[in-house]
Amino acid sequence: MSPELISILVLVVVFVIATTRSVNMGALAFAAAFAVGELVADLDADGIFAGFPGDLFVVLVGVTYLFAIARANGTTDWLVHASIRLVRGRVALIPWVMFAITGALTAIGAVSPAAVAIVAPIALSFAARYGISPLLMGAMVVHGAQGGGFSPISIYGTIVNGIVEREHLPGNEVFLFLASLIVNLVIAGVMFVLFGGLKLWAQGAVPLDGAAGSGGAPEKRDTQGDGTGTAPAPSSGAAPSSGSGSGPATALAVRTEAPDTTRLTPARIATLTALVALVVAVLAFDLDAGLTSITLAVILSAAWPEDSRKAVGQIAWSTVLLICGVLTYVGVLEEIGTIKWAGEGVGGIGVPLLAAVLLCYIGAIVSAFASSVGIMGALIPLAVPFLAQGEIGAVGMVAALAVSATVVDVSPFSTNGALVLAAAPDVDRERFFRQLMIYGGIVVAVVPAVVWLVLVVPGFG
Repeated sequence: MSPELISILVLVVVFVIATTRSVNMGALAFAAAFAVGELVADLDADGIFAGFPGDLFVVLVGVTYLFAIARANGTTDWLVHASIRLVRGRVALIPWVMFAITGALTAIGAVSPAAVAIVAPIALSFAARYGISPLLMGAMVVHGAQGGGFSPISIYGTIVNGIVEREHLPGNEVFLFLASLIVNLVIAGVMFVLFGGLKLWAQGAVPLDGAAGSGGAPEKRDTQGDGTGTAPAPSSGAAPSSGSGSGPATALAVRTEAPDTTRLTPARIATLTALVALVVAVLAFDLDAGLTSITLAVILSAAWPEDSRKAVGQIAWSTVLLICGVLTYVGVLEEIGTIKWAGEGVGGIGVPLLAAVLLCYIGAIVSAFASSVGIMGALIPLAVPFLAQGEIGAVGMVAALAVSATVVDVSPFSTNGALVLAAAPDVDRERFFRQLMIYGGIVVAVVPAVVWLVLVVPGFG
């Protein structure tokens, strides 16, 4: 049995054990990387750790640390309240506002994970406050980022168009951008309908005075991601409490002690300044989002230690372990040559349309666990031989590969999906992880076939 096939079978075993035994998949993946790297690929520790995503580790830790401080001092509550006022109390519009913001950020040049890292914590804090499905809100943020991700001046768009030019293939920058935008917009619309968006729309506007969080806070219908919105708030109208008490006395205490989220305190002003600084540092100066976040979080911690004392404990360490372990194993697969082996096997098929759809699926499956840009850079050149035959339209094929390799970033194993998972407050993380994994699996199974049918089969380009 070839090393490539063994590494794929081990990955399947990791998934099965993690699913059936509730073992952290990241820990399993680290063990698998050690076993396969040492016994099958003859890699030493340095070779195995070459795939460790150090930059993603820092991003996950830094962003969740910074926003844990923002939650502790009430900054995220203030942002939620400000958002409600911006849309005149219509909660149903907020997911679309988040879609538009992340799309605009990536369209003007932000790296997709950076845009998601900035927007997701705010969006998911809002979802927790107003009982919006976190799966819906997380999907809107990620699909928004990918919807704007292929504009001619974006990172993804520049890279893909550069590969097309280097390989001397026909290209169409506007077609590529619109293909990604429309696909992600359609998916976002479907998610909005399926996961409670219509119910949010039907409820109309919430009272602006009730959005403050200091009495009369809106009910939290559902924060677990199923979008059913069935769990009623206490009859007293108080915001849900983490305590075990109930009844009028407890509700009155919650209303009395809850901080005023409409007022800007010095700590909140400093935190908002830090968030703006994060955006400027990432977009204008191309600084690393993780290192910048940690630096800003440390400054806030030093200035207001009482607000940030528990912030380190709120970093999503289990998510960090999960994502870093899986991506380390994917790095071993790349070191062995498993991904290249699979791609070349498909590229050698003599039926161009069949090879095209298989390449789209390989791009989607691998990108759900690895770098979308890296996969596009590998798959587009593999498609050159049969694109040169003229039986497949190059413009449509490149767009299909690009969309297939990026739309799956809702997977919890991708950077964007991991950021969404880490940023969601007040959720059952294991349940939310499974929901993201199932949703990512559905996207992987459906979208490549659809974009192949719509973009490749008609022969665009």
